[in-house]
Amino acid sequence: MSDAFLSRLPAGLSVLSDTASLTRYSTDASGLRTGTPLLVARPATVAQVAALVTLCAEENRKITIAGGGSGLAGGAAPDDGDVVLSLELLNQIEEIDEAGGTALVQAGVVLETLCAAVEEKGWYFPLDLGARGSCQIGGNVATNAGGNRVLRYGTTRQLVLGLEVVLPDGTIMTMLDRTLKNNTGLDIKQLFIGTEGTLGIITRVVVRLFPRPQARRSALVGLASFAQIAPLLKAARSALPELSSFEVMWDNYVAAAAKVKGKPVPFEGVWPLTVLLETEGADTPMFHAGFDAFLESILENDTVQDAIVPQSLEQAADLWAIRDGIGALFPSLRPFVAFDIGIPLKDMGAFIEQTMAELNARWPYAGNLLFGHLGDGNLHLTTGHLHEADIVPVEEAIYALTCRFNGSISAEHGIGRLKKPFLHYSRDDTQRQVMQRIRQALNPQGLVNAARIID
Repeated sequence: MSDAFLSRLPAGLSVLSDTASLTRYSTDASGLRTGTPLLVARPATVAQVAALVTLCAEENRKITIAGGGSGLAGGAAPDDGDVVLSLELLNQIEEIDEAGGTALVQAGVVLETLCAAVEEKGWYFPLDLGARGSCQIGGNVATNAGGNRVLRYGTTRQLVLGLEVVLPDGTIMTMLDRTLKNNTGLDIKQLFIGTEGTLGIITRVVVRLFPRPQARRSALVGLASFAQIAPLLKAARSALPELSSFEVMWDNYVAAAAKVKGKPVPFEGVWPLTVLLETEGADTPMFHAGFDAFLESILENDTVQDAIVPQSLEQAADLWAIRDGIGALFPSLRPFVAFDIGIPLKDMGAFIEQTMAELNARWPYAGNLLFGHLGDGNLHLTTGHLHEADIVPVEEAIYALTCRFNGSISAEHGIGRLKKPFLHYSRDDTQRQVMQRIRQALNPQGLVNAARIID
């Protein structure tokens, strides 16, 4: 490590360089390892972030941005000699505006921490995903995280009002708007949402809040076939205007997730598909009666075969624990590929049928688990128990099918390093060229989060 470089590090900056720390920050939840960083820098102020980035630009030293480490696309895996810039100490909730319904937070705030803090003030931040206890707001914004409630509230992009960003030359750009309406030309903040740190480092975020729901009702329903999904979704959206989640799980996923979470298998595994529905609203007789009437209706007209209705928050949490069980299953599935695919719902049945036929024919020994936020066309397929040599051919096969159905190879997890070779399946030459020109304009040295999304 260069003594000259060390001597120029910002005053008071927390720096880790021991072997254990360098190893820990060398990967994310994807397991991808591409190198060992020079050091891990943990700024506690935006000024420290800017000073460090300026120094790295002057020294021509690459930076890998680290958030909560929950990414599945290899976006936080550094190359040899990178400076890992961890935002974990930039973790303050600076303001909760109880009148306007906004919160100003630093990028390292953990999602679950933010949700709890705003609920104490009678507000609600609806972003929710399985990694809620470790993922950070900056990473959520950088990857445009989706999650369980996109159906009602949209992706992270729809929840962000303002940003502060440190550009790759160290310039601080402040766009901390707090209003829904700002029609003053190009909405520059959108350039940094979903671009995975390749255009700049998100340091502070203004997020949009909603009134805290007074009541939440959920049910797990059993279906005999995929053909029942679309009619059920249509009926739910019609009868339940405050429908927030529509999570579909296949029987083998439910069985595996229930086992790893220590929960009983719902319906004793009788139905090939189950759907976890959730709606939020005011705690009024009308709200509860409407939900009960909807369940009664879909059972009577055979839209679904059976239903489990939780009678307590604990019972509802048990159902969601099964839905969120995929992370606990990953270790037993290695080597695996975790697909995060967007497919139009009208084509989803045909896509799944063709996908499973190809996987079963070419890799009969693989284990395939399916679940998804099918209300917004997002399917999660995990193909495990593979050989290392199978990984790329499996990816090529599934992404080629995704392209054939005009889908997206990444609905919510991002591209990172792992999906970069397959980007052409979702973005044509013209789009990739425009993306590259924008990156060249904002990150001309290519030092910040190099080798992600596009070269």
